Amino acid sequence: MARTDWRLAAALLLWLLTTLLAPAVAQPAASGDALPPRTEAASPGAPADMAAPRIGVVTMEPGEIFFERFGHNAIVVEDPASGRRISYNFGYFDLDEPNFFVNFIHGQMRYWLVALPLEQDMARYRELGRGASLQWLDLAPDQARALATSLAARASGEGARYRYDYFTSNCSTQVRDALDQALGGILRSQLSSRSQGNTYRSESVRLAAPAAWMAVGFHLGLADYADKPLSRWEESFIPMRLRDALREVRLPDGRPLVASESVLHPHRIGQPPAEAPRLRVEALFTGLVLALGAFWLGRRAPRALAGVALGFWTVAGLAGLVMLFIWFGSAHVAGHGNENLLLLSPLCLFLLPGGWARLRGREPSVRFRWLLRIVVAGAALAGFLKFMPFRPQENVEWVLLLLPLHWALLRRLDPRG
Repeated sequence: MARTDWRLAAALLLWLLTTLLAPAVAQPAASGDALPPRTEAASPGAPADMAAPRIGVVTMEPGEIFFERFGHNAIVVEDPASGRRISYNFGYFDLDEPNFFVNFIHGQMRYWLVALPLEQDMARYRELGRGASLQWLDLAPDQARALATSLAARASGEGARYRYDYFTSNCSTQVRDALDQALGGILRSQLSSRSQGNTYRSESVRLAAPAAWMAVGFHLGLADYADKPLSRWEESFIPMRLRDALREVRLPDGRPLVASESVLHPHRIGQPPAEAPRLRVEALFTGLVLALGAFWLGRRAPRALAGVALGFWTVAGLAGLVMLFIWFGSAHVAGHGNENLLLLSPLCLFLLPGGWARLRGREPSVRFRWLLRIVVAGAALAGFLKFMPFRPQENVEWVLLLLPLHWALLRRLDPRG
């Protein structure tokens, strides 16, 4: 499998630019980190009369590169006889796979489960200063044997491949689901009814916040799908959230699931904020400044305002085309039906001829004036939807930022609007 960092970075950047999801996506993929070359190290399951293996979960902290922002995790199986520790890592993908980039853009990626020695898996994280902690779980012997056997068989067979989704089927949810199956559904039953109020959007923006451009991409590209409050089970798509949730799980007899926890190596770089930043005041202030600036420029230098409008409409129209593609051309359901299409409409591209006419000091066509009114009406509709309980998309910041500018351009470029 290809593991060249620049190719991985290029693939993830392509996803960010084509989906406006940072990114998600992959999703980020939320936890699809670049990892060392694959090593066939899967160990067979232990016979029932032998000592049971020890099962743990290793959690790697977020890194500084954009595709490392969401952290990572894996299941660890320790052989009781040799002490060898195998990391079952769900974070591999093959850049040489046929149609990889086409599938990547359309949200139809396949990831792999790979088994490799724990020390080999940890080497790169230690080198980058990304901390790692290991939780040993108090599984019954038959549960530990069954899980070890299942992971070894899956890693060495066709079951190693799985359909990847940034939020619902990523590296961390695969770890969660494998543990839940081994525990007879205990995780799901205890975590599904509880919520901390986090959402796919808040978690994505929070973890991406150190890279502002990435956080902006998530916030802009995610639709209302990303705004429902998540249960502790659902928010475990983030490795660090799964680690926290495991600490609270109790076995049927009341004992904690996590028997012990240790730090494999310390975290030496910055951490993301505890909560997603809320910038409504800043967005409103910036939006008003942009609108007032457009009014002033339209009075003093109308042609210059037309030039500004041409740039804005070009960016808005292209962003709208990307969001439109996400909706109708991809499986990125988290971006389907995005209200930001009303604020950054593909129709803006059709305003360019009229803007060019204004730039050259000519009167634009009647069609331009009507189209400009339609674009501004769409932006106003996005603001009106914030008062509707059936459209809960969290895009108030974008409304406050862009609606005043749309209105100011209408008033200055089409005084009769």
